[in-house]
Amino acid sequence: MASFKKNDSLADFQKFNHRVYGAVDDRLYSTWDLLTQEQRFAMRALKGIRKADKDKIKKNLLVSFSFLMALANRFHIDVEAAVWRRFPFVCSYCGKRPCACKKNKSAGRKKITVQKTLQPKTLAGFQRMFEAIYPSKRRTLEHAGVHLAEEIGEVTEAAHNFMGQHKHSQFVAIENEVADYVSCVFGVANSAKIDFAAELAKLFRNNCHVCHEAPCRCSFAFVAKFKS
Repeated sequence: MASFKKNDSLADFQKFNHRVYGAVDDRLYSTWDLLTQEQRFAMRALKGIRKADKDKIKKNLLVSFSFLMALANRFHIDVEAAVWRRFPFVCSYCGKRPCACKKNKSAGRKKITVQKTLQPKTLAGFQRMFEAIYPSKRRTLEHAGVHLAEEIGEVTEAAHNFMGQHKHSQFVAIENEVADYVSCVFGVANSAKIDFAAELAKLFRNNCHVCHEAPCRCSFAFVAKFKS
């Protein structure tokens, strides 16, 4: 049986995703299909924000995050490594913790010194890290949702650019946008007071959260109609 536990790492969840969904993703889903599903469930989470429905936010954010891992697996991107390179316990733009972008109005990205000893060991640790960098008390849930919506588009744009020309710089852009997307997922989770690791552990305690098989046996048509 495959499962994710609340004290597991971000890398552990990516490996769990590959074990449970890797075969069916490779067999049934194009890169564009994976992007569509990641977008679809993220937008349903944003709908939950608009309707003030925390359960809808939570369920769809979790599933969207899972599809993001599937997309990263398709491109062989190490999500935990990409997130840490982009956010080594400071804002990726101003290099501060907490972020001082609004106050300092930086003209460009700062060179960041990475302190390896600060890297979180668990997925929950990454959520706490992003709370320290981007305190939820400084913005509304709606504001966090807008940031996530921006990243939905930017991940898609980066993937389209790379698939069109296959340049290394475009692949790096996908890595960066995936990391930004993860930061925004945790931003929404923090603003909505969702313990993301604990909720992932509940949803993915027994293989696929729907059919409970590993590898997953859910059909393409079923997933296309599935609602969280």
